[in-house]
Amino acid sequence: MHLPATAKLISGLYFILLLLCLSACNSCQAQEQKQVSANGYTYKTPDRGGIGKVYMGREIAGIISPAGGAWLERESRQEEDQVDLAIENMELRPNSVVADIGAGVGYYTFRVAPKVPEGKVYAVEVQDEFVAAIRKRKAELGLTNVEVVKGGSQTVNLPDNSLDLAFMVDVYHELEYPQEVLQAIRRALKPDGELLLLEYRAEDPDVRVKELHKMSVRQITKELGANGFELQRQEDFLPRQHFLVFRKATD
Repeated sequence: MHLPATAKLISGLYFILLLLCLSACNSCQAQEQKQVSANGYTYKTPDRGGIGKVYMGREIAGIISPAGGAWLERESRQEEDQVDLAIENMELRPNSVVADIGAGVGYYTFRVAPKVPEGKVYAVEVQDEFVAAIRKRKAELGLTNVEVVKGGSQTVNLPDNSLDLAFMVDVYHELEYPQEVLQAIRRALKPDGELLLLEYRAEDPDVRVKELHKMSVRQITKELGANGFELQRQEDFLPRQHFLVFRKATD
């Protein structure tokens, strides 16, 4: 069966238009990919528990919601993660100025505060429900050396050159903009200030935590190294977590 000439012409025009549309789409996708790669992020179909955003080969995990607040304050946390031991090894001084980045319900904040009676603890949190919970708890405890700070996805909202120590406990892997937050922390640290990361060990299959909520030393040092930090101290005294202390890299 032969198509009429008009039908052939329409069919040919349709095919040409289809090719032009596909070419335009491919061009847009390439341009978008170039823009994404320019700041270090790419995107993929999210894995379970992830947001589909990838930084230096690692998919970023979804942030814990206020509904998970009870898990942060579970009675077994001290025994499981040896929180007191971790705080003892922060090498805090009475006048240290410290920031708990991603403070959640303030579990670490309110345990660190008594260690720095002449200093300060900034409790930095991005979620309003957690911010309110920390403020309420601060008032109940009557602590004057805790300052609650509403952070942003790309900033910690802290003064430059103000911190002796910034720490993140099982938080870094959830940062939506790790590159930007690391740069903000770097600016907030004093020249000899330190950044401490506690992260569940990806190298240990016996650590019963979702894969995207664990990190390896290799991955952590790669990401922090790309943002001007160098590893100063690696400790393995905690049962499930890495204890990694970084300083600003020397030029």
